[in-house]
Amino acid sequence: MKTLLLGGAGFIGLHLARRLVDDGHEVSIVDDFSRGRNDVELTELSHGPLLGVQHGDLTDPATWQRLPHGWDQIYLLAAVVGVRNVEADPARVVRVNTLAALHMLDWLAGGERVFFASTSEVYAGSVDAGIAPVPTGEAVPVTIGDVTAPRYAYAASKLLGEAALLHGARAKGFEAVVGRFHNVYGPRMGADHAIPEMTLRALRGEHPFRVPGAGQTRAFCYVDDAVEAMVRLMACPQAAGRIVHIGDDTAETNIADLAKLVLRVTGSTADLEPAPGAAGAVTRRCPDLSLLRALTGYQPAVPLEEGVRRTVEWYRSREAR
Repeated sequence: MKTLLLGGAGFIGLHLARRLVDDGHEVSIVDDFSRGRNDVELTELSHGPLLGVQHGDLTDPATWQRLPHGWDQIYLLAAVVGVRNVEADPARVVRVNTLAALHMLDWLAGGERVFFASTSEVYAGSVDAGIAPVPTGEAVPVTIGDVTAPRYAYAASKLLGEAALLHGARAKGFEAVVGRFHNVYGPRMGADHAIPEMTLRALRGEHPFRVPGAGQTRAFCYVDDAVEAMVRLMACPQAAGRIVHIGDDTAETNIADLAKLVLRVTGSTADLEPAPGAAGAVTRRCPDLSLLRALTGYQPAVPLEEGVRRTVEWYRSREAR
């Protein structure tokens, strides 16, 4: 198949590109290279079996005008993510994420099939208000607890994208699948998320080792498992028009225990120093994956300790450079 990855040079995007290439698909990437242009892994892949890698600002209508049609699958992964980015400039988060989705809606043609990457953050308001159980299913109400809080900018932008593409699919005759990611982690993630951020601090010898939100729990999903779920959903006709969780409900862990795991894998003997969690962070997050399993037969394959080990090895190699 011919597949277009919008935001394909990012964290999940490049992992997905490798998987699709390994499966024999023809893959093209469009990205604004906000992670930087000197990406060794992207360069290696682009010199091999990729159809092409091109620069494109998805908030600019001219970028979409240059994009051809005729794709079997299209993935919209491009977005501003990460708590630090959201809190630093929530207006940019809303602008970039919303414009990318709305320009895609204008560009898509009948008969095409698109995957839209959304987020578990849409449930934060409902979980805080006590109206969403944990583990959380797709059918629970989603709420924006405080529209003035920077953290909600990300959730609001993703909810708008979901609505635009799901309603647009019915109006224009394309197919849309929405995947709400729950705490996906792994190599290439950057430095602003829990597991890589802990890993880098441990490798650099932090002592005592600060653990913000030590009493919170999360269900972490290794990126290869997330990619497997995406591939299965895009191959499932019944997933069209659906919102489906992507995650690992077998890997729920306390953040303090996660810190202990990271320290053990990195070889650190630092003492833990619990600290307050980020403002607006929910106490517990875990997906109900019943729908994903029913549609695709998905089962997560990478245990948390193995995923952390692979992640640590990748970041250790980059630190050594």
